[in-house]
Amino acid sequence: MKPDITISYCPKCGWLLRAAYMAQELLTTFEEDLGGVTLRPSEIAGSYQVSLNNEVIFDRKRDGHFPDVKELKQQVRDRVNPGKSLGHADRKPEGSPPAQ
Repeated sequence: MKPDITISYCPKCGWLLRAAYMAQELLTTFEEDLGGVTLRPSEIAGSYQVSLNNEVIFDRKRDGHFPDVKELKQQVRDRVNPGKSLGHADRKPEGSPPAQ
């Protein structure tokens, strides 16, 4: 069974479009690895969380910022398909020389 992602967002803060964009990016990148992405309005003001099979992998309040797409894709990849290349969105290996 493929894992599911839930993006919980504060509707009063106007974060639906941000959540929808993140969902689109995840579904496009992990179309063969995910069972689906659910958008869920939160009852908690200021909340923005991303969960993978009920494990919170990103929390705006805990982490102190919104995830950027690259960061979120890396976190999801590390959990659902560690061998998957994310192309230009991949983190640089430790000790690799800077791009010229």
